[in-house]
Amino acid sequence: MELEHKFCRLGADVEVKDGTQIEGYASLFGACDQGGDVVAKGAYARSLQRLTTEGRAVKMLWQHDPAQPIGIWDEVREDDKGLYVKGRLLESVEKGREAAALIEAGAIDGLSIGYRTVKSTKNSQGQRLLAELELWEVSLVTFPMLPSARVSGKGDTPMTDDWCELADVLEGMRLNLAGD
Repeated sequence: MELEHKFCRLGADVEVKDGTQIEGYASLFGACDQGGDVVAKGAYARSLQRLTTEGRAVKMLWQHDPAQPIGIWDEVREDDKGLYVKGRLLESVEKGREAAALIEAGAIDGLSIGYRTVKSTKNSQGQRLLAELELWEVSLVTFPMLPSARVSGKGDTPMTDDWCELADVLEGMRLNLAGD
C-alpha cells in the first residue's frame, strides 16, 4: 500500500516562534479536505502509541521528501480538535534555514501528513471517513489541502478568501499534472 498525503493549511492554531519553533494542528478532525476525506477523532491513536512503544518518532520533512528532514517534532498527539504537533526547524540543516526564511516571508504556510490508511468507510455524503491512519511524517509544504488551517508567524495576517481560492485552483492543477 502506497503512502498517502493529506495537506493542511495552518492558521491561527499554528504558531511559528523565533523563526524555528512550530506549534499547532497538522490535521483537524471532522473537516473535509479538497480530496473529499474526513479524519475521524482517534484516527491516529494506535499509530502514535505504536511509535512510542517502538521508540520511533514522526519525521519532519520538507515537501514529503524523505531525503530532506528539516527538523524535529518534539510532540505529536491527538486531542479533541485534531493532530497537534510541536517541534523545531533545525537551523544547522540548510533546508531547515530555508524553510524558516520561507515561513517568515509568508511563502510557505502549509503542513501535510504522510500516512497509510488502515481503516476507512464512506459516509452518506460520499466522503471517505478515515477511521485509522498509520502516521509516518508531517511535512512543511507549499500547497496544503485543508483550507481551515495554515502556518502563520508573528504579525502575519490570515489568507483572504481570494488567496485560498487561488491556492485551491493551483492544488487542483498540481494534482491533474501529477495524475492523482
